Amino acid sequence: MGSLRTSGSHDPADLVRQARDGDRSAWDHLVDKYARLVWAVTRDFRLSDSDASDVAQTTWLRLLEHIDRIDPTRTAAWLTTTARRECLRVIALRKRMLLTYDDAGMEAVAGTDPGVDERLLTDEKVRDVREAMQALPDRWQELLRLSSADPPMSYAEISATLGMPIGSIGPIRGRCLAKLRALLAAR
Repeated sequence: MGSLRTSGSHDPADLVRQARDGDRSAWDHLVDKYARLVWAVTRDFRLSDSDASDVAQTTWLRLLEHIDRIDPTRTAAWLTTTARRECLRVIALRKRMLLTYDDAGMEAVAGTDPGVDERLLTDEKVRDVREAMQALPDRWQELLRLSSADPPMSYAEISATLGMPIGSIGPIRGRCLAKLRALLAAR
């Protein structure tokens, strides 16, 4: 919108053309003429006051962005369609936020109270791991215990404790875990 001029005509198509050419008064007349139409669309969708205001503002912004591309004789239809699309976008966004919130809430509830079956399975897995660990050589058991402590010991500390070269710890630990996996898979 370039320099400001004053509008003489109140014909909708003329108002659009004049607003496109930078006539501030024509823009104001357009808003006055179609504001009730835009608000009526938001009422049809039963939006909250703040959502309806956002939709109305976005609709006018879209008109300003696309004023050079719309057919001036179809302004009312264009505004109605744009306002409807904005209402649908707001509703979809609200639903997505509600679903995300509900899903998170359900996961939190489900995660805090494991069922009896889940506790039994966990207990059984812990027992299986302990039994498989006991089947490993003592030195390997100690290496796994030290490397999985909370907080885990550094390789330098494990090396000093077990008298094992630092460069051997990673490969031996890998073999320990592979053997442990094989023992657990055989159960």
